[in-house]
Amino acid sequence: MRNTVKRYICTVENYETAINTLCSLQSNSNYLQLATKTNSHANASYKLVNTRKYLFRSGITLEKLDTLSVIHVAGTKGKGSVCAYTESILREHGFKTGFFSSPHLVTVRERIRINGQPISESQFTEHFWKLYKKLDDTKDDEFDMPHYFKFLTILMFNIFLDENVDVAIVEVGIGGLYDSTNIVRKPACIGITSLRLEHTALLGDTLEDIAYQKSGIFKPETIAFSVPQLPQAMRVLEKRAVETKCKLHVIPSFDEYKWENLSCASELRNKIKQQNASLAIQMSTEWIRSRASKCSTVSPVTVSKDKIVRGLLLCKWPGRMQCLRSSIGNFFLDGAHTIESMECCISWFIDASSRSKGNKILIFNTSGIRDSTKLLLPLKSLQFDKAYFVPNFAGIKSLDDEANCISMDQQKTNCEMNSKIWGTNSIVANSVLQVLQDIKNTSHQKNNHNSSENNQILVTGSLHLVGAVLAVLDPNLTMKTQF
Repeated sequence: MRNTVKRYICTVENYETAINTLCSLQSNSNYLQLATKTNSHANASYKLVNTRKYLFRSGITLEKLDTLSVIHVAGTKGKGSVCAYTESILREHGFKTGFFSSPHLVTVRERIRINGQPISESQFTEHFWKLYKKLDDTKDDEFDMPHYFKFLTILMFNIFLDENVDVAIVEVGIGGLYDSTNIVRKPACIGITSLRLEHTALLGDTLEDIAYQKSGIFKPETIAFSVPQLPQAMRVLEKRAVETKCKLHVIPSFDEYKWENLSCASELRNKIKQQNASLAIQMSTEWIRSRASKCSTVSPVTVSKDKIVRGLLLCKWPGRMQCLRSSIGNFFLDGAHTIESMECCISWFIDASSRSKGNKILIFNTSGIRDSTKLLLPLKSLQFDKAYFVPNFAGIKSLDDEANCISMDQQKTNCEMNSKIWGTNSIVANSVLQVLQDIKNTSHQKNNHNSSENNQILVTGSLHLVGAVLAVLDPNLTMKTQF
């Protein structure tokens, strides 16, 4: 039977079967549930041993991985945004960049980017089957294959080395100490974003525990940069930095850069964005200077303030404090899914929508095991005219939709529960497309599309929900929509 399956997989090596095969691996949501039940120090340590095993079976030694210049970023809030800013700044300086992030919004190919662009379907297909067959041919037993995220991590390292990128900006998946990406032994520099409680069943139920796990990416003789942290988190970071012989620096305030180009300061007036941008500036500047000190060429690249500004202003990172204008209203998309990030989301939404008039509409869902009540209560203060509760399901044919890999029944049950928590003016829907069509029909009936008033539509609670909305509004992530 095993040989029959292998022949089928190997003879149909197209993009569609690659995605289906990837989804057949243990999904990240299932991994979280399993890891929560079996979490222990010994079990967690084995995860990295396992990752190194799969890396070696893919044909890459740790010595080979050491040749990849990596900027490694961990944290609770803003990891992806910091990585996106860093990548954009370094690309503006003329470097060939690799960027690994998670989760994806519309297509899994977003997780692995070359020079800011997701790898193509043909690239993904070629590299996927090359890696899959290597791992499948060398497995010890039927279950000896990496789960979804670990497989993509090994795939990313293979692609970045094959593409010979100058720098790989790598976002940690969960935690840091035992994350699959932490097989990197010699990062060029390290970033730690804002730390708060998250994944407590895996990482610990105190901020000190979280900080310990995140600082697990500290490495000897490496420079790490951190945003200002709460005292209990900063004490742990400082202690771990000394223990690992890693040099830790706290980033300066965004205002200290004294911007001559005022467009940068005005575009990034949100405090969270400013903090993320400052961390990205410090890491990209350190990387360029470090490279210059090692460069044997006559005229190595130097840091350019103008290129830093262009990198920040031209950076596109959908689904995180994103405004998107459409014919049915202005969409405000942010994947906030913790209490702290929801507070930031609410503050941003109030500011960003303050200059517009029209009905306020909420589209909401949560992923995994989260306390929806704590996220919904602060949202109620915004006095939405209507609230939709919908699974992370676009409602259109989407091969790459990771939500299709997990049961929708639980999501629908959660939506019904969230609707009851919300109370009046709440609607439970089966798909995002159904929600958007309902808003569109209502808007046309009121002729709002011909008036000066636009719906103000906040989409939040889960990046997977934001991704499902963008799959309908802007599937190619152009930051524009024809809907």
